[in-house]
Amino acid sequence: MKNFGNPVPKCLTQMGLGVMAIALLGACAGMSRQNQNTAIGAGVGAVGGAVLTGGSAVGTVGGAAIGGIIGNQIEPEK
Repeated sequence: MKNFGNPVPKCLTQMGLGVMAIALLGACAGMSRQNQNTAIGAGVGAVGGAVLTGGSAVGTVGGAAIGGIIGNQIEPEK
């Protein structure tokens, strides 16, 4: 099946977003554990939101926000 309307298939775009999120998480070395959890949660949430909503910007941002909140509360600072 030829895809002339969109030169990059959706699954490739989503995979690229996931790889980019993982690469960006490598910069978390100097962060506190809670900040790392927040960043990881936001990245995973953004990818999950994008996948679940078919690449919708609202779904991606919503997933990042929810994932960041959950990641922040996993291990709160004492």
